[in-house]
Formats: sequence, C-alpha cells, structure tokens
Amino acid sequence: MPNRVAVAVVHGAGVQGPDFAAEVSRELTHQFADELGIDPAEAARELIIEPVHWAPVLQEAQSRLWRKVSAHQDLDSVELRKFTLDFAGDAIAYQPTPQGREVYDSVHAVFAGSLRSLARTAGTKAPLCVIAHSLGTIISSNYLYDLSQRRRRGLVSRAVRDVKKNTPLENGDTLTLFYTMGSPIAVWSLRFEDFGLPIRVPAERLGTHHPGLEGEWVNFYDPDDVVGYPLRPLNAAYARSVSQDRAVNVGGVLTSWNPLSHGGYWADADVIKPIARSLASVWSHINA
Repeated sequence: MPNRVAVAVVHGAGVQGPDFAAEVSRELTHQFADELGIDPAEAARELIIEPVHWAPVLQEAQSRLWRKVSAHQDLDSVELRKFTLDFAGDAIAYQPTPQGREVYDSVHAVFAGSLRSLARTAGTKAPLCVIAHSLGTIISSNYLYDLSQRRRRGLVSRAVRDVKKNTPLENGDTLTLFYTMGSPIAVWSLRFEDFGLPIRVPAERLGTHHPGLEGEWVNFYDPDDVVGYPLRPLNAAYARSVSQDRAVNVGGVLTSWNPLSHGGYWADADVIKPIARSLASVWSHINA
C-alpha cells in the first residue's frame, strides 16, 4: 500500500458549516491527480483531507449575544454588524485572558481531534500539510507552536491531551507543508516583543521520519485584502521559516479589487494548483 499524505484544512472566522472544506477538498484532489497522472478516485485514497471545523465552539455564544443586542431596534447597518460580530467576535473570544483560556483550549481540542482522525486514516507518520485561512492561520500557528513546546508545562491543555495520542503526526513532528491564506498573523504579532517567533516549517523532527523530505511555508495574500499581510518582513525568524510571501489576485469580478477578496482564496487556481503540486511532490518522495 502506498504511503499517504495528510491534509488538515482550517477555516477562518465567521459562520462556517460542517461542509466548509468540501469544495477545496474536491479541487485539491483533482489537481493532485492531474499532477501525478492518476485517477481522481485513486488520488482520494492517497491524499487524506480532514476539516478542522472549530466554529461550533463559539457559534452558540455569538448567536445568544446577537439576540440580546439586536433586541434594540435602533441599530443601523445590521448586516455589517452581524459580519463584525462573527469576524471580530471569534478573534476576541479565542484569545486567552488572565482569567482563563477555555475557548482557546476548546478550539485546540477540535484541532487535536482532526489530527487524530488523520493519523488513523493516513498513518501515524504521514507527512502533514496544514492549509489555513484568516483566523484559522493564527489558530494553526498557535496549536502547532504549543505542540512543538509541549514539554513546557501548561502549553498543551488537558482538553487537548484527552483527545490526542502520542504519534508523530499528532505531535506535529511530521509537519511538512504550511499554507496560510489571508493571514492576520502580522497583526496578531503585535502582542509579542519584536513580533514574536514563528513555528518551524518543516518541523524539526521531520527528517527522523522522512529523511530528505523538504517542506515549505507559503503565505498567500491579496494586496486588496485588508486582513492578509506578508510575514517575512516581521523579523529574521519569520524570514527563515516562511519560504515565500506570495501575492495573488483572488475573488471574482465584484470582489477581486476590494476587501471582499478576503473570501476568495479557497477557489483560486493560483492558490490551489501550487499547493496540489507540492502535495504531489511530497507523495512522490515518500513513495519513491
């Protein structure tokens, strides 16, 4: 049986259904099949894609808050307010506070569950690719950083430890590819001295499990997207870890030229095709 590649797809802020990754999964699988010259059905057996659907952690609280504030009928710009609540509310609620980190830990437990599923299906040592959008890039970066520092007491919560097993994939040790899209990590980095430290891509222990396998971190951003920023200029550590800040033009006729481009990364060929090409290269390496 060929060795498989594991892919975790992480959504951003806002209302997200459980099928949020269906379209990008289909497109990635088809492009992966084209790169390898195999049937899409075979490609689906070799490229194991798992969504990280963390939105339900916050959805009930946001809905309850909206019911309370919308009871006042004098609010203008209702749809814009709902968007702001969904987007900013997720980011604010996710951030740990001195009083607690329940949301942070609950979101990370969802991430742990997705990696647990990938380990069962793709294999405990399968190369890991993480594809994340918007706030999902911060969640992914935080989760993978905490895993890399897991020997420090308190970083990996009990909620996560109750879900994950001690496998290379679930420990983040097989992280090979990291793709961030429309990422606000640059803004988030204001919380740290000299803009903080990035995760290491590929993971430091990748060579133990897959000698000679190379990885990359490509940060896709649309210059019209006011949420997404380049990352390499933050500091020398980011310049080393991020392989490339790649400017792309995403979105349709009505969105590609304005901030609404933020939602266009998932369906853009200039984003999906190079990711599929790298996934095919990883698969070829581990099956050589």
